[in-house]
Amino acid sequence: MTAKKRSTPATLKDLDDAPELTEVFFNSADLYKGSKLKTRGRPKSATPKEPVKLRLDADVLAALRASGEGWQTRINDALRASLKLAGQLKTN
Repeated sequence: MTAKKRSTPATLKDLDDAPELTEVFFNSADLYKGSKLKTRGRPKSATPKEPVKLRLDADVLAALRASGEGWQTRINDALRASLKLAGQLKTN
């Protein structure tokens, strides 16, 4: 019977050759809470937005884009108001 080969060869011949565990190493390490991996970055939204394809007149779209950053959010708010969903205004 043959022994199972390692999928990757060991890179350290001597344990004293192991790299020093620095602050940079620990800052980039995975963080666990119990046995669950704690994710990094922005938390997931409870009510995520859905991407849609919407056809608008060119002049309407130009005016919205000319109004600056956040024009898609303003469209969402205007649609909410027109559907009388303003009381349920959601933010991300």
